[in-house]
Amino acid sequence: MANFHRLFRVLLLLFTLSDSVIRTLSVGIGINYGQIANNLPSPSRVVTLLQSLNISRVKLYDADPNVLYAFSSSNVNFIIGLGNEYLQNMTDPQKALAWVQQHVQTHISQTQITCITVGNEVFVSNDSQLRSNLLPAMQSVHNALVNLGLDKQVSVTTAHSLNILANSFPPSAGSFRPDLTEYLQPILNFHSMAKSPFLINAYPFFAYKDNPGQVPLEYVLFQPNQGMTDPITNLHYDNMLYAQIDAVYAAIKALGHTDIQVQISETGWPSRGDLNEVGATPENAGLYNGNLLRRIQSGQGTPAKPSIPIDIYVFALFNENLKPGPASERNYGLYYPDGTPVYNIGLQGYLPELLYSSSKRNVFSVFSLLLIFIASFIYS
Repeated sequence: MANFHRLFRVLLLLFTLSDSVIRTLSVGIGINYGQIANNLPSPSRVVTLLQSLNISRVKLYDADPNVLYAFSSSNVNFIIGLGNEYLQNMTDPQKALAWVQQHVQTHISQTQITCITVGNEVFVSNDSQLRSNLLPAMQSVHNALVNLGLDKQVSVTTAHSLNILANSFPPSAGSFRPDLTEYLQPILNFHSMAKSPFLINAYPFFAYKDNPGQVPLEYVLFQPNQGMTDPITNLHYDNMLYAQIDAVYAAIKALGHTDIQVQISETGWPSRGDLNEVGATPENAGLYNGNLLRRIQSGQGTPAKPSIPIDIYVFALFNENLKPGPASERNYGLYYPDGTPVYNIGLQGYLPELLYSSSKRNVFSVFSLLLIFIASFIYS
């Protein structure tokens, strides 16, 4: 009986400690779940992986029903996407209504859908028709949600590349490109009316890759550095991402809005790249994502918006072997498709290796530890 009581106390301690570790992973971050690959695990396995990491926000680039069904009753909040190829159709209110009924209304009672991105980095393209279709498509999708009584649950937005900025330094002088003002001004008015966030895909990696001699690596990796001071506001920045976010806020304010929240829909760092992609290494990727996640965990805001916690979706969950472009495009994942980590952020004290549920070795290490405890008390 004494051994039984000792066993019970140890097991209670074990599970209490395990629970406290797991809670530290719940930091309100999101993850981009891209699927341009032919070797990814099934969505049901991905559910287990994300639950083990306590990640409760996922961004898709489509509205894959297989993923949405797999995550039924999972308490994971989804951003789903409408690709640029759908924008013209979505300007038709009836087609927008049909799409929302099929892809949102069908799932929302079981799978939590909180946002729809209509298009992605539309202004990277010089397609004037695509640009002109963006806002009408957003409006049609929003109106469809209103008609179905879902607009309080699901917001509508679009994701922009950082190249919509004409100026980003100093951050307080951030401004949008003049050729995009005719599009962005009414889009901002829409965000203000619909109370939806302004999404930016921000990658300090690109700035470093293009100019490694001038951009300090420590500044883009959240490492100790001298940083820079905005000469207009005297605000100090110790990393590039926060400066980029505040530059977007300044650009939005220059067009008359202070009521729109900026969210980072993509940010990350590649673990591999082509020979000319300076800085694309597992070490730098681990530093960028690990340091960023620690800051998000602390609820930190930017220097210009210190009371507004930074809202980010890390890119990406998996390496995607079919993505076109340079090698870096296929190497942004935190995980290989077999579920093993590309690099161990746990070494930086954030994502303990023991909790990588998709690694069979580590899953069994948890159960092995438990069995050892049980055996030691039974036979002692």
